[in-house]
Amino acid sequence: MQKISIIIPTYNEEKYIEQCIESLLKQDYPSDITEILIVDGRSSDNTREIVKSYSEKYPFIKLLDNPHRIVPHAMNTGIQHARGDYIIRLDAHATYPLNYFSAIVKHAQKHNTDNIGGICITDVKKINNRSWAIKTALSHKFGVGNSTFRLGASKPQIVDTVPFGCFKRDVFERFGKYDERLVRNQDIELNKRIKNGGGKIMLIPQITCTYYARETFSGLAKNNYKNGLWNILTVYYTKNFQSLSLRHFIPLFFVLSLIVPVLLSVIYFDMIWLAMTTFAIYTLALLLICISITRYRLWKILYLFPAFILLHTSYGFGSIAGIFKILKLKIADR
Repeated sequence: MQKISIIIPTYNEEKYIEQCIESLLKQDYPSDITEILIVDGRSSDNTREIVKSYSEKYPFIKLLDNPHRIVPHAMNTGIQHARGDYIIRLDAHATYPLNYFSAIVKHAQKHNTDNIGGICITDVKKINNRSWAIKTALSHKFGVGNSTFRLGASKPQIVDTVPFGCFKRDVFERFGKYDERLVRNQDIELNKRIKNGGGKIMLIPQITCTYYARETFSGLAKNNYKNGLWNILTVYYTKNFQSLSLRHFIPLFFVLSLIVPVLLSVIYFDMIWLAMTTFAIYTLALLLICISITRYRLWKILYLFPAFILLHTSYGFGSIAGIFKILKLKIADR
């Protein structure tokens, strides 16, 4: 069997890290050929203490330091220390079934992939009306577009990206490591680089993990604002639109379709009707989708409707903020 290295970036994950580690300790893959490298960004909560308590009990769990506090630095630090034939990138916000390691390595060998992953099932730790709405919006096509690893698939397929993938060790020698300029989108950008360089990335629907989403509307908005912001900055830093997919920019187009006509209406008032038409079509479509989801529990629309709106608009406004940040950077460079 192949030796594997598990890399988990962390920063202030005391709410999730113990549950994550416990799911890894239950794996059916031999622990003597497994190493778990938890690369922490100098957390200010109890994350490090929790990890240390596990590393003292289980020698194959190691705590590494990430003074830069962002994921690509954590991953590259982990890769530098990794000794496995396969390197598996995991997230502390998730739990993994007991056959996750064995299944992902088996399929990686069977399909001869450069990176392979499975379906990411979105869940929340505490169920209430608000967290249910967030979970639902992040699991629906209207919320996340054509993201196959979130929506599911019926059979193995070649894809652009996968979450929490299993890489051949030499992938990072052939295609490079994680781009340390990218606070977000570093996984997507790396996978795009691998695929554009002729590498093979595959999604296996039989492999699943459970990802725990943020449970407040403010947390949802903040997270997706940053996602939108870094969509634009990713293109700026990589100088390559192929670093991302079209679906990553749809929220930007949607928000602009509302804002631009309103601004132009100062010059030509009839432009306001374009914005109103776009808003009306969006609202009607969203209402019909919410009704189809809630069915006989229509009162849940009160939570689901704003969850979708926050998801889309925060993402879009984040992208607009990214455009202004690039303009600011260009002006500063002159």
